[in-house]
Amino acid sequence: MRGRSISTTRLAVAAVAALWLAFGSLAAQGPSSKGAIPRTPDGRPDFQGIYDVSTMTPVERAPEFGDRLVITDKEAVVLEEYEQQRKARSEAASDPNRSAPPVGGEKGYLGTAPKSLNEQLFAGGGGTVGGYNNFWLAMGERLLTIDGKKRTSIVVDPPDGKVPAMKPAAKQRNAALLARTVSPDANEASVAAAPASAFDDPELRPLAERCLLGFGSTSGPPTLPNYFYNNLKQIVQTPTHILIQVEMVHDARIIRMNQPHLPSNIRKWLGDSIGRWEGDTLVVETTNFTGKAGMLISGIPGGVRGPRPSTVNMRTTERFTRVAEDRIDYEMTIEDPEVQTDKWTISYPLFRDPEYRFYEYACHEDNTAVRNFIVTSRYERGLPISGLPNPEG
Repeated sequence: MRGRSISTTRLAVAAVAALWLAFGSLAAQGPSSKGAIPRTPDGRPDFQGIYDVSTMTPVERAPEFGDRLVITDKEAVVLEEYEQQRKARSEAASDPNRSAPPVGGEKGYLGTAPKSLNEQLFAGGGGTVGGYNNFWLAMGERLLTIDGKKRTSIVVDPPDGKVPAMKPAAKQRNAALLARTVSPDANEASVAAAPASAFDDPELRPLAERCLLGFGSTSGPPTLPNYFYNNLKQIVQTPTHILIQVEMVHDARIIRMNQPHLPSNIRKWLGDSIGRWEGDTLVVETTNFTGKAGMLISGIPGGVRGPRPSTVNMRTTERFTRVAEDRIDYEMTIEDPEVQTDKWTISYPLFRDPEYRFYEYACHEDNTAVRNFIVTSRYERGLPISGLPNPEG
């Protein structure tokens, strides 16, 4: 569902834009003597615009590619043509005389196991049994291309293209959390109070279920493509602040330029992001995470991995380099010594198009599902359901 989010962060965007208008005209975006890329009035690369990060390249590399970060053009054509065939099959009209699907839905488009990442995601999202159909989706249709070469994974380090394994203590903590609570925003202190059947309190439900934080680590950092839909990001830039609005669940990050980090007792869902310029590259270091929100990595062959726990000591370093009128090269390194056996780095391009548009992602507002699962849970247990708020009035 490309393009669904802007109004809920309208004030934040307007505030940042107002600061910029006070500094200089937004129209001064043409190439300067310092290079062919658009620049701001103070000579910095102008990142402003709406960018698309959709791709069919997975976060982690498929096992058949081993340590190969790039593949041949011939191999890429086979994968991309198969995706076009998948899309065409998904959009084809249904046969009104077709028989009922098997219990649990089709296992693949041809009655076999899914053969591509997008098929796996489509099946996982209920596309084969009555969930999302292709009308609602805007999956990536091309592999990432960096320096003219097709990439097999967004992870570029470690060389095997895999997210490093969790440390034993982190695995145990994550297992205990998943066994006792349904809320990935809850830390260990709330585990005992939130058993897996806790449906009576909406605040015990996951942030994504309540549409409060982007699905699949789209908001960031760490920030990853969504793979399903809403893969746009909008950047608004001033000399002192840079705002990155994420289309999925309308999250907005505000990067403060050349400032010290907040005190350690002040923590945010998206961390405290501080930016600086290294030549024409914007470097952003983020600390002060809550340690409560796990990272769900969805772009992995074979299924979803996560949530991965995070700690208050997680640190991310991002590098944004505008290399063309329509493109920013993005790289991010994630470090969390209490969770990961090693740091890891991802890389992918952001493509700009003046025709891209955001529309409101009205997910949290009038979210009747929250009331529905509370009513259902109480009904199954023979508990009263009168007095519950009715979002439909």
